[in-house]
This record gives sequence, C-alpha cells and structure tokens, in this order.
Amino acid sequence: MKKVFLAAVSLTMILSGAKVFAQQDMSKYGPNADECVKYLSYYTEYYKQKNYEDATPNWRQAYKICPPSSSQNLLIQGSDLISRVISKNSKNTIMVEGLVDTLLTLQDQRAQYFPKYAATALNNKATYAAKYIKNDPKRVYDIYEGVIEALGNQTKASVLFNDFKAAVDLYGNGGLETEAVLNIYQRNLAMLDTIEPSSDVEKAQIGDFRTNIENLFISSKVASCEDLLALFGPRYEANPNDLQLATSIVKMLSLAEDCNDNELFLNAVTTMYTLEPSADAAYYLYKLHAARGNVSNAVKYLQEAIDKDESDVKTDAGYLYELAVYSFKNGRSSSAFEAASKVPSMDQSLAGKAYLLIGTIWGSTSCGGDEIARRAPYWVACDYMSRAKAADPSLEAEANRYIGQYSRYFPQAAEAFMYDVTNGQSYTVVCGGMRATTTVRTVK
Repeated sequence: MKKVFLAAVSLTMILSGAKVFAQQDMSKYGPNADECVKYLSYYTEYYKQKNYEDATPNWRQAYKICPPSSSQNLLIQGSDLISRVISKNSKNTIMVEGLVDTLLTLQDQRAQYFPKYAATALNNKATYAAKYIKNDPKRVYDIYEGVIEALGNQTKASVLFNDFKAAVDLYGNGGLETEAVLNIYQRNLAMLDTIEPSSDVEKAQIGDFRTNIENLFISSKVASCEDLLALFGPRYEANPNDLQLATSIVKMLSLAEDCNDNELFLNAVTTMYTLEPSADAAYYLYKLHAARGNVSNAVKYLQEAIDKDESDVKTDAGYLYELAVYSFKNGRSSSAFEAASKVPSMDQSLAGKAYLLIGTIWGSTSCGGDEIARRAPYWVACDYMSRAKAADPSLEAEANRYIGQYSRYFPQAAEAFMYDVTNGQSYTVVCGGMRATTTVRTVK
C-alpha cells in the first residue's frame, strides 16, 4: 500500500513538472518536443527525490530525444547520474569505457551550447579524465592539452599539474621528447602565475600545485644537466638579452642536479640581474657564487635578496635560514647566529631548525678566559637544543643527542665553586661576536 501511495505521489509530481516544462517555449525541445518534455520532467522529479535508480533510465531517454541545448541541467545532472553508474559498475571495464566517453561528451556539449560555463565544463572534463581513464596517458594528455588550449588562463591549477604529470608519464613511456616536456613545464608554471586567486585558500592551493610541479620535475629526472645545456645554450646565444628566456634557463638549471656552475647559468643570471635586479636574480647569483666557492659574494647577494622589497616574510625567513647555514659552514659563526636568530619570529615552521642550528653554533664555539668561560657555551647550546625540540617535535631525537654530547662538558660542581658560580645561577656568555644569558649547570 505504501509503494502505491509513493508511486501516486511521484506521478503527481511528474505531471506537475511536465506542466512547468509545457509552459515554456517548446521550440527549444526539438522536433519531438512533447516526448522530450515528458522525459525531462520524469527524470527531473526522480532526481529531486534522490531516486537516482529511476532517474537514470528516464534521463537516458531525455538525452536521446532532447537537443543538448534544451536544458543545461540535462548535461549537469546527467554527469552526476553517469558518474554514479560508473562507480556502481567499476569492475565492468567495457561498460565503464562507454560511460566515460558519454561523461566526457556531456562536458563538451555543455561548453558548446552554454559557453558562459565553458570553463567549468572543460575543467570538469579534465578532472573526469584523470579520475576515470587509467593506463592510457596519451589520451589523458591529449584531453588536458585540448582543455588548456581552449581555456588559456581560465584553466584550473589542478589541471595544469595533472597535465604535466600526464606529460611525464608519456615521457617515461617514450611518448614525448625531452624538449616537449620541458616546454610544457615552463608553460604551465607561467600559466599558474596568471591565475588570480579569489581567496587566500586558493592562493595557497596554487602555491602547492606549483611546488608539486617543481617536485615532479625534479623527481622525474626528465632532463640531465647536459640535456638542458644542449637545449638552452643555442637559445640563449640567439637571444642573450631576453629576460624571460634567461629567467627560465636559470630556474631550469637550478632544479637540475649540480647544474649551477657553468657558463650558461652565469650568463643567464647576469642577464636577469642586469635587466631586472630582483630578489630572484640576487638569489641565483648567490647560488652561482656559492657553487664556485666565492663566499663573500655569495653572502652579499643572498643578503641582497633578503633586503629586496618584493620578497615576502616567509621567503625572507627561508633565505635567512639558508644564509645562516651557509655562513656557519664557511666559518662565519657570528653572522650565522645573527641570521638564524631572526628566523623563528618570521616563520614558526622553521623555528625548530633555526634553534637547532644556533645550538650547534654555540656547541662548536671556542671561547677564551677561565675554565667556566670556556665551558659556558655548552649551556647555551643545550638551551637552544631544548627550544628546538619544543618548537619541532620531529627534531627531538637529534636535539637529545646533542644535549647528551654537550652536557658531558659541563664543569664539575667543585670546579664551579672555585670560580664562585653555583648550580642555577644566571650567567651571561659573550664570545665570538655572540651574546646569550643562560643558567649554570654542573656535574658531580
């Protein structure tokens, strides 16, 4: 009895829906307008009730009879229904292949007949291709390239990433040459730069996709340093004052392993710095001089990159940490300490690493004076190791190892007594251009 009642209710709603369709201009429903309207109303009412099982066959009839331009919902809701059927029949490979073809066709039709929503439709097409087409990177790649060609800067960041991934997969199968993959890499990164985010969340997502593309490029080893030099060397010689080309060359060579100590890198960086002395150009000059062992120049240019107005706080924090590491490795402990000390307040995610580095700097510092003054840096070193593991729990094991190492050099209690210092007493350490206040600790 309940089923009969529900059927009656459904029929009433369907007839009501049919009247709504019938009140509209019937010409857009094609030569079989009455049948088109009937099945549109049938599937629509079932769809509204979330009765997708009954909605699907009625949608199929509507899609068969109605012109694609008759209703955008025919294409949107049809995409949802077909996606549900694909999920339900995921193990039936042949059936799924046909359904995927239909799903992709729906997106093309929406883009064609409702051009205002073409960007949404074609971006969806790319997403469906990545989700449902397996073991056919060439087809996925062709779909992505078609979407990008049609949409230009309306292409979503996720599509640009998946397009490059498909290109890398094709390269691995011998389906694309190195130069083609490199061109796609550069184009897609440039297109990411043209996307205007509508929110901070989208801005962060775009940044993540850029990082993912760069990481994929590095891990894929698409091109060796020799390949890049052979490819870009002639291009640079033909256009030595092309800023965009020079910038691309520098970025590509920087991502390749051990590829920033060559004449092409030097020349391209020089072009960047001459034509546009930006933070990026200064940073790459740092990389160049660091690779060649020119410590003073390396430090100079990295500091210049930090001082440039266009770099944001997080970038500056990363540069400062890099400056601190580089300075410490090259015997400039006080400069390293000064740079690292600024990092925690600028980027909390780097605070633990910065504290660990500062602790290491103090632990390796030799101070003059009496026995207490010579051992005091180990107190400071342990202080910073404790800060490091508190700021970044992933560093706990390493920090504890250092604490165990440095604490062995604490003075004996009797020895400290001879210099009039006792456990728990405040003590200021001034050494090697650095200054810190710590607490006296002794061992028995």
